[in-house]
Amino acid sequence: MKNIVIFGAPGAGKGTQSDKMIEKYGLGHISTGDVLRDQIKKGTELGNTAKGFIDNGQLIPDELMIDILADVYDSFGKEHKGVIFDGFPRTTPQAEALKKMLAERGHKVAAMIELSVPEDELMVRLINRGKVSGRSDDNEETIRKRLNVYNTQTSPLIDWYEKEGIHHHVEGLGTVEDIFSRISAVIDALD
Repeated sequence: MKNIVIFGAPGAGKGTQSDKMIEKYGLGHISTGDVLRDQIKKGTELGNTAKGFIDNGQLIPDELMIDILADVYDSFGKEHKGVIFDGFPRTTPQAEALKKMLAERGHKVAAMIELSVPEDELMVRLINRGKVSGRSDDNEETIRKRLNVYNTQTSPLIDWYEKEGIHHHVEGLGTVEDIFSRISAVIDALD
C-alpha cells in the first residue's frame, strides 16, 4: 500500500500528476476541496458542520477535517493500493493528525512528493489557467496572496516530512511526461 501526500504550490501540477498516478498505479485520490464540496452537496452531518464554518468565513477545524478524510479513506476498503492526499495536510498539526489516523488503521504515508516549481513559472501557469478555466481566483493579486500563504505555512511541513524520512523533492519543470517519470521513479522505489 502506497499512501502518498502530493505537495506543492498552487500551479505546481498536483492535479495533473495525481491523474497520471491514479492511472498508472490504481491509487485512490482524496482532494480536500472536492471532498468538502461533495459532503456539503450530499447534506451529510459532517458536510453540514463544515458548511457552518465555511459560511462564517472560518477555517474548518483539523479534527473535523480528519474525521471527513477518515470517512473517505475508509470508503476505499481495507485492501486498496494506496491513496493520494491532495491539499492535506497543510500544517504540521494536520500532518501529525493524518499520521495518527492512518496508524489507527495499521497504515502510513509512504512518501511526501513535493513538486518544486520556481515562483515566476507558477505565476505564468496560474495566469494561463485562469484564462482557460475562467477561475476567478487565478488573477495576479490573488495568486500572490496564495503563494505567500503557501510559502509561510509549508516550510515547516517540508521539514516535518524530512524528519519522518519520507520527503521526496521532485523538479516540477519540463513536460508533464518528464515530471511524471521523476515521480514514478520515487513511487517505484518505495517498499
